[in-house]
Amino acid sequence: MLPAEFRQQIAELTAQLAGRPLDAGLDAWLNREHGPGSATYDLLRTSCRIGVAEGWLCDREGGGLRYGRIFKPAPDLHDFSVDVVDMKDVAGPHHAHPNGEIDLIMPIDAEARFDGRPAGWLICPPGSAHRPTVSSGRALVLYLLPQGRIDFTK
Repeated sequence: MLPAEFRQQIAELTAQLAGRPLDAGLDAWLNREHGPGSATYDLLRTSCRIGVAEGWLCDREGGGLRYGRIFKPAPDLHDFSVDVVDMKDVAGPHHAHPNGEIDLIMPIDAEARFDGRPAGWLICPPGSAHRPTVSSGRALVLYLLPQGRIDFTK
C-alpha cells in the first residue's frame, strides 16, 4: 500500500461528497451506502491500518494520541483535506469546524466509541465544535475537512 493508492481511494469517495451539505442527511447516506460492512468502509479501514503500521499515517504524536494530515486540500480530492488520528481512551484538543467535518470511525477495539458513536460515519455540520473523544478502547478516525479548515481553541 502506498499513499498514492490511499489518495485514489479517498478521491473516489470525495467525488460523491463534493457539493453536498454536511448535515444529518449526509450522515445517514454515508452510513447506509458506505458504512460498516460496505466495500468502501472495509477498504478505507484496511488502508488506514496498513498506513499506521507502515508509518505513513499518524506520523506525529502528542497529547496521548497519534495523528497526521496525510493530504492537503486539492482538486483531485474535491478540496477536502485528509487527516487520520489514532486514539485510545483520550480526548483530543477542542476545535471548531467552520466548514464542517466528515469523520469515519474505525474501532480497533470492538467497543470503542468516538464522541459516543460506534463504527461508521459522523457528520459535524459547519459551525460545530467539539473535543473529539474516544472512549472504551482504541479507534482510528479519518477526518475529511472542506478546504482543510479547522480552528483549534486556545
